[in-house]
Amino acid sequence: MNTDRASLPEDLDNAAVNEVKMGLPGLGFVCLCLILFTAQDCRTGSDQWVLKLGHALDQKHPVHESMLHMADLVESRSSGKVRVEVYASEQLGDERELLELLQVGAVGLAKVGGSVLENFHPSVGVFNLPYLFRDEESFWSILESEIGQNLLRELELYGLKGLCFYDSGSRSFYTRDRPIRTPEDLKGLKVRVTNSATAIEMIRRMGGSATPIAFGELYSALQQGIVDGAENNPPSFYTSRHFEVCRYYVLDEHTRVPDFLLMSLKVWNGLPRDIQQLVQQAARDSVPYQRKVWNEAVAQIMRELKDAGVEVIHPDRQPFIAAVEEMLQDYETESEFGGLLVSIREFQSVR
Repeated sequence: MNTDRASLPEDLDNAAVNEVKMGLPGLGFVCLCLILFTAQDCRTGSDQWVLKLGHALDQKHPVHESMLHMADLVESRSSGKVRVEVYASEQLGDERELLELLQVGAVGLAKVGGSVLENFHPSVGVFNLPYLFRDEESFWSILESEIGQNLLRELELYGLKGLCFYDSGSRSFYTRDRPIRTPEDLKGLKVRVTNSATAIEMIRRMGGSATPIAFGELYSALQQGIVDGAENNPPSFYTSRHFEVCRYYVLDEHTRVPDFLLMSLKVWNGLPRDIQQLVQQAARDSVPYQRKVWNEAVAQIMRELKDAGVEVIHPDRQPFIAAVEEMLQDYETESEFGGLLVSIREFQSVR
């Protein structure tokens, strides 16, 4: 599968340029053009389509491997009529930029985390709440239920076509200089979080100081002591090589936030119905493969982290759960997704 940048097209849609300029005020015009030149999805011939898929993860990440698998399904099932090119490591922009490019149709597909997507569709923020799910089985039951599927459909209101959920495991703390065994150990620590209101509130409730930093800048921030630690799943902790700086990994498993595989609704609406169905089915069929690859990768990574000298800690989760229970109660009555939160908690209570 070709993951190199495509050559520059001769023409650029001025309307698309203006739309993205409004959505990305921090980018210079030259950088903007480079993004659009390399990211625009196009029809290369009367019966051939090329769709670009961007994401922020390393090429060694198991989710990247899963997206390559999905791309292979699309190409083989279409007999080469449709090709998906996968661009890793923020080549087409960070996750927020990718979402904005999806909205104007400058990128065809993207994989983004729920923490960033929350800033576009507030209801996605429910997944960023700590200790929302009883276990992995409950997590997937909810995603596959009408609750999860409705959430995917609602993304169309924001110019996004939700194709499927991917597993991104559970997020846990890792720190540079001292371990975390109870919420009290977070006091005085600066903890990097994604730019999510719920993630920031969670750290505050546990006693830490939340510091939003772009993932690509986190290694140096940890190395320089700008932050004392962060939180993420095992593959991201490992492939980012943050374990070289942070020697404690605390498996408190506070959140289980899915990844979202999305398509630009503009691009989706421009595809023939048979290609729409083919892409949608390939995405769905890639989910069991992604979950299998994910679980295998996590098991291997945990062994390699221990071999690298990382101290893996399994704390009592109950004090962490107790520290944020009032937060969940507050969100039930005061947040935009309070009704959704109640539905998720009720769903688990009857199973």
